[in-house]
Amino acid sequence: MPPRKLAAYRAKRDFTRTREPSGTGKVLEGPHLRFVIQKHAATRLHYDFRLEWNGVFLSWAVTRGPSLDPAEKRLAVEVEDHPLDYGDFEGTIPKDQYGGGTVMLWDRGYWAPDGDADTMLKKGDLKFVLEGGKLHGSWVLVRMRNDRNAKYGKSKHTNWLLIKHRDQYAKPDDGEGILNLDCSIASGRSLDEIAAGKGKKPTAFMRRKSLAADAVWNSRKKSQVTGDGEELKPEQKIKTVKFLPRFIPPQLCRSEDRPPPGNGWVHEIKFDGYRIQARIENGKVSLLTRKGLDWSERFPEIAGALKTLRGGIVDGEIVALDHDGTPDFSALQAALSEKKTKNLVFFVFDLLFEGSKDLRDLPLTARKAHLEKFLSRTQSPLIRYVEHLSTSGSAVWESARRMNLEGIVSKRAAAPYASGRGDNWVKSKCRAGQEVVIGGWSTTEGKFRSLLVGVRKGKHLVYVGRVGTGYDGGTVSQLLPLLKQHESKANPFGGPAAPPQEASVHWVEPKLVAEIEFAGFSADGMVRQASFKGLRQDKPADEVKAEMPANAGKTKLAEPRQTPKGHAVAVLGIPISKPDKALWPDAGDGKPVTKLDLARYLEEVGPLMLPHIKGRPCSIVRAPDGIDGEHFFQRHAMRGGSQLFRQVKVSGDRQPYLEIDQVEALIAAAQIAGLEFHPWNCAPDAPDVPGRFVFDLDPAPDTEFDRVIAAAREMKERLEAVGLSAFCKTTGGKGLHVVTPFNVKSRDHLGWPEAKMFARAICVAMATDSPRDYLVNMSKAKRAGKIFLDYLRNDRMSTAVAPLSPRARKGATVSMPLNWSQVKKGLDPKGFSIRNAPALLKRHKPWAEWDDSEASLKDAILRFTKGK
Repeated sequence: MPPRKLAAYRAKRDFTRTREPSGTGKVLEGPHLRFVIQKHAATRLHYDFRLEWNGVFLSWAVTRGPSLDPAEKRLAVEVEDHPLDYGDFEGTIPKDQYGGGTVMLWDRGYWAPDGDADTMLKKGDLKFVLEGGKLHGSWVLVRMRNDRNAKYGKSKHTNWLLIKHRDQYAKPDDGEGILNLDCSIASGRSLDEIAAGKGKKPTAFMRRKSLAADAVWNSRKKSQVTGDGEELKPEQKIKTVKFLPRFIPPQLCRSEDRPPPGNGWVHEIKFDGYRIQARIENGKVSLLTRKGLDWSERFPEIAGALKTLRGGIVDGEIVALDHDGTPDFSALQAALSEKKTKNLVFFVFDLLFEGSKDLRDLPLTARKAHLEKFLSRTQSPLIRYVEHLSTSGSAVWESARRMNLEGIVSKRAAAPYASGRGDNWVKSKCRAGQEVVIGGWSTTEGKFRSLLVGVRKGKHLVYVGRVGTGYDGGTVSQLLPLLKQHESKANPFGGPAAPPQEASVHWVEPKLVAEIEFAGFSADGMVRQASFKGLRQDKPADEVKAEMPANAGKTKLAEPRQTPKGHAVAVLGIPISKPDKALWPDAGDGKPVTKLDLARYLEEVGPLMLPHIKGRPCSIVRAPDGIDGEHFFQRHAMRGGSQLFRQVKVSGDRQPYLEIDQVEALIAAAQIAGLEFHPWNCAPDAPDVPGRFVFDLDPAPDTEFDRVIAAAREMKERLEAVGLSAFCKTTGGKGLHVVTPFNVKSRDHLGWPEAKMFARAICVAMATDSPRDYLVNMSKAKRAGKIFLDYLRNDRMSTAVAPLSPRARKGATVSMPLNWSQVKKGLDPKGFSIRNAPALLKRHKPWAEWDDSEASLKDAILRFTKGK
């Protein structure tokens, strides 16, 4: 690290008085360039934005913090370079020292310049991509015009603007919402806790041996459209109550085959036991199951140990440990049946109430800090605090697998406690385990032989096979009376795989739940090598569904066999599972649009879509549970994805993007509930070359659509006046897109900065000539009765919905290409759907002239300039 770069930094600080690093600390090289944002409560609250470059942190003080709204420009004052070990600093600078005040590590992660960083810095226009715990996507730092003469690195007070680019992570009109995630990304602490010296120290980032697995940069899931925790509740003032709730429905986990990547997660061991919520009030303890049943009498020793604690509600799991200290569910069953519970252990992982204080809105790491202190009041070995790790989830999972543990649970560090199943808790099993419903048992020569088991699929109990091992004499003697108590004459299984009635088979009412271990599902949906672990009396049978955990290198789990209605079908040879699953409630005709309907629609219109998608990175909006469920935006390849998707690397981003270059890949996207397709607007196979303009004409809610039609026609005239062709399509929503193709075969093509500037100039000219009709600023206050001329899609990584792409909106609408003869008064933009678009395409044949309409962008700019 060149000492001269830190001379200004060191000259301002007395390192005998401040704990800030001097720049001599050891910093390990990261797999990518790192960034850090530190919330700094100095004389004036601000956020210090730091980018690793040439051995130091380039640094800016952002007065109001970053905004996710592209319309909000944040003043960023350039300050002296900081040493890289400053990236791990969190604490309080003495008031008599430079920058005196408390410093929080608000966010951190990786960044990449969108081009040559040194050139962009000298020009004062640094474009880059961030991937952190809170901030994601494309950004730009622009040196203010009055500072253009300031030589980079020399001026003491050079002013820049920090601006979020318009992409899937942008939040128009809610840019400051991200600042509500007001806890440390490294320790989970608030500013007040850091100032008071409370809580755990921050985890290291700049001194870690392995960083690659920590970054969403390498493989991202969305969880989730908005990134890690961007929509979580902000930390709030702790509420108090007069009386503790009798019971709080527990927060539940989503199953994944591997833990999620990213800095925003912590990881705990998954315990193989009974989930218990302990309620402590006035010396009385209630141990409640996940359904609120009181099991205090079953665990008297644990209830007694909890009496020493003050009032509150804690969440955890009661387990039995084997001689190696590993949770053993079978041993737990034996202890309960024999009433030998004195050695059972209650592992506590969350604190919901501390006395009268409701902690549920606090971030997880803050709740756990309270919990550790709360449990310190008991010395009982029966009550144990669950530690967590904030290192790589994959490394934690591998360790758990080697130790033969059931798996791990990954939790968002900044998330509140939310009852029910969501995306903030993810369980990743190391060994294949499954809860099943017992539907019968078989005998051989009158003796117990095996259980017949199933899982719920809709209204049916679907048979998944027999469990023939894991029993000893004691297990069978305890199990048989329960089976005979629920014996029935009716076969409880539905579907084609239901076993036939035989003399050796005895049916039971589907009320008993068992836990099994197995080697995975076979191709026809049957469990392989299943072994009985015990009964689950804490879970109702109607909640038992097939899970798809990691299988420790064994055969990949398949879905259980479905009823005839759910049989997979093939479209262009691509299997479509759950073809009857409704993705849209209806398409305006009262009938649901199914996954098979989507696949067949894409098969029919795919050849017309491909010219506008092929060769370009293409993001997919997925909705696995249909448009009324969760949506997430996938732009990168995921592990286990279809081989029909092409992966392409783009300069400046190490993670490959998805490309869809054949109709079969569109069908594969339908199979994973890919509802929308958003390609880049670059030239095919050339991300840095503008291939087309897309102008989004977005009307305010009180604007008549006939005015949007007039705007589209005016845009057409202006484009044609400079030698460009114009095509029109609906957006699938309330607006229109005007699209123009460029001739990219010539060598005089321009880059994205020039193209975006020209797109803006066209829109500004329209807004200047008709200020009562149009605007180029998305401000809500100015937008009433006007049409927003959105030119921001015309940038290197920006996307626009593809022609004929469905939309994840009511009515199963599509972005419909139109002939200009159709763009007239009375046009209904919501009148085009998956149902009618294929037939309309045959009738009108829109955009037939597209291939012959490409024009020179450079020539168009020259004509526009001369026309002015």
